[in-house]
Amino acid sequence: MEELDSERAHDIFIDYSQKNDQELKEILNALLKEEREISKRRRLLHGKIDLLRAELVKRKRERLQTGESIISDADIERLSSILVGMVEEKSQDKEG
Repeated sequence: MEELDSERAHDIFIDYSQKNDQELKEILNALLKEEREISKRRRLLHGKIDLLRAELVKRKRERLQTGESIISDADIERLSSILVGMVEEKSQDKEG
């Protein structure tokens, strides 16, 4: 991954005006291929995210129908911890 990142960083400084038409077409095609691969990966990730969200919603609905609470004590404790952290951060910002 580091090689690819450093290669991309190097691409920023390429003087494309010095490239011939064939070289420009090859660079363009490589970039288009990369963009298609990234877009495909993104669509797959969004599909997985949608499936997970749908499953969570389904489970919450089932819990509601059986009379269970959809918010657990652990959820409340976690939220409380987050909020306490936010309050502490804000008070430290005011002091600093």
